[in-house]
Amino acid sequence: MATINDYKIMVESEDPSYDIEVTEQPIEDGLDLMDHVRTKARTMNISGFILGEEAAQTREGLLSLMKYGSIVNYQGRNTFVGILTSFRSSHTHQIGNGMSFSASLKEVRTATASVIREKSLEDGSEINPVSDLGRQDSVDK
Repeated sequence: MATINDYKIMVESEDPSYDIEVTEQPIEDGLDLMDHVRTKARTMNISGFILGEEAAQTREGLLSLMKYGSIVNYQGRNTFVGILTSFRSSHTHQIGNGMSFSASLKEVRTATASVIREKSLEDGSEINPVSDLGRQDSVDK
C-alpha cells in the first residue's frame, strides 16, 4: 500500500529517474570536451490500482492535486516530494471495485521571497528604507 498525501493506492511499479545535463564542446581530434554538469529534476512514474468504495473520490482528489499544482508527498518503496504531471486511469470489466492507473511525478524547487526588515543602528540612527528608484543622476540647471 502506498500513499499520495493521504490517498491510499496500490502500486505495482515505481520507476524513478535521475538525469543530468552535460554540456559538450567539439574539438578537432578525439572526444568532445565536457565542461559542465547540471542535475535535472528527478521524475518518477508509478502504476497500479485504486480500489475500494472510495476509488472515484481518490481519483478526483489526485486530479485536483494535479490541476492546482499542489506539492504532493508520495510514500511507497521510494519516497518522493513533487507535483503530479500526468495521470491516466483505465476502467475495464476486470476491475469491478476501482481502476488501474499510471501517473508521473516531478521534483520541484520552490522559491521564497526574501524579507527586508528595518533595523536601527547601535547609535540609534535609522537605516534608510530600500528604494526601487534605482540610481539617480543629479540634474544641473
